[in-house]
Amino acid sequence: MSCVHGQGGVKFQNWARTYGSSPELYFQPTSVEEIREILDMARKRDKRVKVVGGGHSPSDIACTDDFMIQMGKMNRVLKVDKEKQQVTVEGGIFLSDLNVELSKHGLALANLGAVSEVAAAGVIGTGTHNTGIKHGILPTQVVALTLLTASGEILECSESINADIFQAARLHLGCLGIVLTVTFQCVPQFHLHEVAFPSTLTEVLDHLEDHLKRSQYFRFLWFPHSENVSVIYQDPTNKPPSSSSNWLWDYAVGYYLLEFLLWISTFVPSLVCWINRFFFWLLFSSRVENIAISYKIFNYECRFKQHVQDWAIPIEKTKEALLELKAALENNPKMVAHYPVEVRFARGDEIWLSPCFQRDSCYVNIIMYRPYGKNVPHLNYWLTYEGIMKKHGGRPHWAKAHSCTQKDFEKMYPAFPKFCSVREKLDPMGIFLNTYLEKVFY
Repeated sequence: MSCVHGQGGVKFQNWARTYGSSPELYFQPTSVEEIREILDMARKRDKRVKVVGGGHSPSDIACTDDFMIQMGKMNRVLKVDKEKQQVTVEGGIFLSDLNVELSKHGLALANLGAVSEVAAAGVIGTGTHNTGIKHGILPTQVVALTLLTASGEILECSESINADIFQAARLHLGCLGIVLTVTFQCVPQFHLHEVAFPSTLTEVLDHLEDHLKRSQYFRFLWFPHSENVSVIYQDPTNKPPSSSSNWLWDYAVGYYLLEFLLWISTFVPSLVCWINRFFFWLLFSSRVENIAISYKIFNYECRFKQHVQDWAIPIEKTKEALLELKAALENNPKMVAHYPVEVRFARGDEIWLSPCFQRDSCYVNIIMYRPYGKNVPHLNYWLTYEGIMKKHGGRPHWAKAHSCTQKDFEKMYPAFPKFCSVREKLDPMGIFLNTYLEKVFY
């Protein structure tokens, strides 16, 4: 007799409340046996299955109207190998919990994204990244994983076992099976010294090489409709934790005032360029330093509900692409862009569907906030940006909304056919597909 109970009537919404769905049944399994039963039930009833983690992806990649599996109860640390500095965890563990666990063992992940309320299996499945030209996207830290396939079989994958499936599954889009465990390569625990200082777009783009050499985790924020840039260096340090930023000021001004002004700008769009300049002057025009344990520096508050796009272009195209985006905004006064445009860097890798596949890359992240949940027209800006990114050989971040289809991906990804054949072999009936994935594969 089956003991798995799915809940009906659950409404799934992603964190930014920009996408959602109403799965017929919502499951929170606690064991592999239960997941197998859910897959059996789905097969018998001809339903599809989608696994969701923290629900942070700003797209419909995790949405389904059939069966949804939330992996939050399968969140244990299974093994810490001190000698190899590796940790094996269940796919549902949130990185926020893993960070704390690792620090008890004197270990850390070498690189993390901005948000840690995300599940291990989801982070790798969408190709989450941070910055640092010596560091790859987060999936490059994965040395092994286990995958439960549609047929109920468990596959161990690593460089040495099922190597092909491994290069596909490290960025799996949720379409190869259910990731049960992930083994991460860690590093000894470390503190980071963060320094943020003002500069100009011209200066940063003209001396990009120097900045990349000077700081291990270098990124910059550009304030559209201006030359203003905030450069952010983060580097390992032995100094004790300290902070020069002011919580009250950042929050009261950086959050409440900004939201109010952006809301007003929805009636008077020309205000945006002044808002961008004013906030740069207010919050980013002086030097700020922070020292803390690595994960506290890597993580920062995404305070606003927002629309985002994030594409990776070959690193040598950084200057050209950003100057084109700047020119497009200057030539089209009706087109507004909220701050910041965040520019980050990542090392090339061999993961089949990685936006950094076989090339060092620059990620350009654009944003439009939704003050008090109100949508701000952004289609024009979005399409202009996508056009510039495509022109320079860009590849979109898988978690974020984009308008690409199968034809685009075939051009962008040399290993796309290989990924497709692995997917078809592991999930011939397409039980793990949804609307988002159909656009990718059909």
